[in-house]
Amino acid sequence: MDHIQLRTYALVENMQPQYAASTGTVVKGDPCLAGMAQLYIEMVPGSEVFRLLDVALKNSSAKPGFLVVEREYGEIELHSMHIDDVMEAGRSILDLTKLSLADRIKPSIVSVQIVQNVDPYQAQLINRGRYGSLLLPGEHLLIMEVEPAAYISIAVNEAEKHARIKLVSFDPVGKYGRMYLSADDISEIRIAEQAAIEAIESISGTRS
Repeated sequence: MDHIQLRTYALVENMQPQYAASTGTVVKGDPCLAGMAQLYIEMVPGSEVFRLLDVALKNSSAKPGFLVVEREYGEIELHSMHIDDVMEAGRSILDLTKLSLADRIKPSIVSVQIVQNVDPYQAQLINRGRYGSLLLPGEHLLIMEVEPAAYISIAVNEAEKHARIKLVSFDPVGKYGRMYLSADDISEIRIAEQAAIEAIESISGTRS
């Protein structure tokens, strides 16, 4: 299995309420709840995820939220109320592929921007594609993009831990992961931004 590339190994140890609720609106498998531990794994080639999910489910009690195979990448999500279940699922996958955490791609921040005092028209456009809270006119909006995509899950969860924000939406699938967070107080957006940046920068791995 030398041809396999571990793009993402993203562990969320304690899913925050908004993050868990938003994730639960898009997963097609077992629903996830606040307080659960979660693991995203993304591989190249994409079709390898079928075998990887199989070994994870047969060797742990973690439950799958989704399995996605795109043109280039394959991604799976697993979760459990017990972090040991998720860790065992991850170990089973790494053992099968003969890879380690050192082989995963270190995430990079592609862009970060803050839109202050959001215009009503822009708020409505963003709300049409949201999976979380409504973005209201006059709120401040934080948008972040990371690569590989699934690492945005860690950024969202850490931002919610540290700041009083609303999770408008996030997308952990594709080339880039994006998150949209809002707040009435610009200082909370700044705190969320810092927490998200620190979380991404702290993740180890190899450069792609």
